[in-house]
Amino acid sequence: MQELALKYGCNPNQQPARVFITEGELPFTVLNGRPGYINLLDALNSWQLVQELKAATGLPAAASFKHVSPAGAAVAVPLSPVLQQIYFVEGVELSPIATAYVRARGADRMSSYGDFAALSDECDAATANFLLREVSDGIIAPGYTPEALEILRKKRKGTYLILQMDEAYQPKPLEEKQVFGVSFEQLRNDVKINETLLANRPTKNQQIPADAARDLIIALITLKYTQSNSVCYAKDGQAIGIGAGQQSRIHCTRLAGNKADVWHLRQHPKVLALPFLPDIRRPDRDNTIDVYISDEYDDVLRDGAWQQYFTEQPEPLTNAEKKAWLAEVSGVALGSDAFFPFGDNIERAHKSGVSYIAETGGSVRDDNVIETCDKYNIAMAFTGVRLFHH
Repeated sequence: MQELALKYGCNPNQQPARVFITEGELPFTVLNGRPGYINLLDALNSWQLVQELKAATGLPAAASFKHVSPAGAAVAVPLSPVLQQIYFVEGVELSPIATAYVRARGADRMSSYGDFAALSDECDAATANFLLREVSDGIIAPGYTPEALEILRKKRKGTYLILQMDEAYQPKPLEEKQVFGVSFEQLRNDVKINETLLANRPTKNQQIPADAARDLIIALITLKYTQSNSVCYAKDGQAIGIGAGQQSRIHCTRLAGNKADVWHLRQHPKVLALPFLPDIRRPDRDNTIDVYISDEYDDVLRDGAWQQYFTEQPEPLTNAEKKAWLAEVSGVALGSDAFFPFGDNIERAHKSGVSYIAETGGSVRDDNVIETCDKYNIAMAFTGVRLFHH
């Protein structure tokens, strides 16, 4: 098939809409549901991301996409008991590909609400069962077991979008797009991201252990498919905070850092012990945890409002407790899709436990950035590669 009619374009008023290919056939098959314009943008970008993650790490990979940027991306590193709890999979037997998606979904659960899922490997029943209970718009994978397909076809009253990607598909070297009737053409961004990009280390501390190098690679590949400007914090085989589409790089660093902080704070003993009512839905639980962690707790959950979520009113997580918890965080990897123009980005990254950085280099203020890294004993690599994506 060379052409497929879509529900509509970016918005319902943008009709007609279609996707087509001029040579050969479309590289994906619709197994269930009817795709929209943004669905396919998410699907094709996320597919490239998970394929590159798997090629770079040798591990099954997954991504959770929203509005053409990843909310999370991860590889199949086993989950600790605490992560099993905050990802709502305690006592659940997970396959490697299911583990990767659970991690990707758990990076920023609020942003992943209504996501498009991407898997590097065949979707199995374990992954499908996890997806069945989450709010998600669709999935792309190279294949599905019969049981997984049967499970996923039950989602969204039978309308869940299921795409099967042709693993052998290779696009043309040149890509095109139109904006306001004007055509653009460029070479596809085929740069290979691997550990060779981490060789140039201008900081005093040049030690980047294997796990940190893996996390830097995950961050950089994630950024390759994130709307720019973008910054990604990663740890333990997954993205934990992604800042996308900001005009200022420091705003990217702050946004992504705040998300990384929330990921760490969700593991605080007070959060793990929150006395939720047994029938609270997962999205409501995620929203409530986010409020509990934030400075809005006293304003939102007061005057009895807490009773719709908890069996008893929990003690607040104080600013002092949050600060003390985050002060113990270390070993976080940080990638940037372009150079850091000022040391203020490093100052903010340090507050979120960043110990390793990979950025393009080449700023007129590289000396200031290096000096700030040295101040905190951060090991930094200059990749020499810019990863803008639009």
